[in-house]
Amino acid sequence: MIVIDAASPVPPFEQLRAQLARQIHDRTLAVGTRLPTIRRLAADLGLAVNTVGRAYRELEEAGLIETRGAAGSYVSAAGEQARERAGRAAAEYAAVIASIGLDTDEAIRIVRAALTGGTAVSPSA
Repeated sequence: MIVIDAASPVPPFEQLRAQLARQIHDRTLAVGTRLPTIRRLAADLGLAVNTVGRAYRELEEAGLIETRGAAGSYVSAAGEQARERAGRAAAEYAAVIASIGLDTDEAIRIVRAALTGGTAVSPSA
């Protein structure tokens, strides 16, 4: 279920995009699930067609959905493939960390810094 909060400072397209992305990531929306048409979802949620269209475009650019012309928009297998790729990369990283003897806390600090564009800082002694 999608809920748009009109009082939220977050734009409606972003609320919709984030909720659909979350449902795809947590597998509430399975690969191959057909999404409502843009017009139908806009009417159901009381949003402008362009608002829903923008959310769908951003989900498509992220590889989470694919549009098949007149056949509609579907949850893409690419999202699941990306999750599997991330899992393989995490396993490889864990093996490197184990081989060089870093502890878990330091490994997580390194990942957090990489994800946020910061620099990993060693804890104070």
